[in-house]
Amino acid sequence: MNVFTGISTEPKYKDSDQESMATSLTSAQYDQAMSLCKDIFLKKMKDYGTAWRILRLSSITDQIFIKAQRIRSIEEKGSQRVEDGIDSEFIGIINYCVIALIQLEKGDSDKLEMAVDEVESLFDRQINVAKRLMEDKNHDYGEAWRGMRTSSMTDLILMKLMRIKQIEDNKGATLISEGIAANYFDMINYAVFALIKIREEKN
Repeated sequence: MNVFTGISTEPKYKDSDQESMATSLTSAQYDQAMSLCKDIFLKKMKDYGTAWRILRLSSITDQIFIKAQRIRSIEEKGSQRVEDGIDSEFIGIINYCVIALIQLEKGDSDKLEMAVDEVESLFDRQINVAKRLMEDKNHDYGEAWRGMRTSSMTDLILMKLMRIKQIEDNKGATLISEGIAANYFDMINYAVFALIKIREEKN
């Protein structure tokens, strides 16, 4: 309080309040992005069933790589000839990562068809794990991702893919590094951050 004017000189918001508001915004934006991904995932399932159950992990990794490489190509060229934008490719990366995580959990099976309710439950479970991981890292790094370029997130996804391919070539063995699942979760979160930033830039 200024003794001459009687006006408070205290900041309107404390650092802890600002951090809490930023965290709440990120959580809401994350949920919004995931809701879009889930809606597309379930609609495609109604069209195609769970044909993706036949895919081996290496094939899923390659599908994600194709999408990430297209994003990088568009970023570098500054133009595209195919209508689908990079936001749809990030959505595809998220959904293929979820598929990979479900495959890791369910394992190989002769039964390829799964009920919608079961798949939706599995989807939600993986996304909840991804969000908790995001929140833990966001707590430690303090929203640092907001200062990153979308192109950097593309590169980080491609780096994670290189790691996964090496782990796959090593038959899943690692000496000190985190396993395949952790890399899929990281790619989900990088792609969600990219979707948030793309939407903010459009608005």
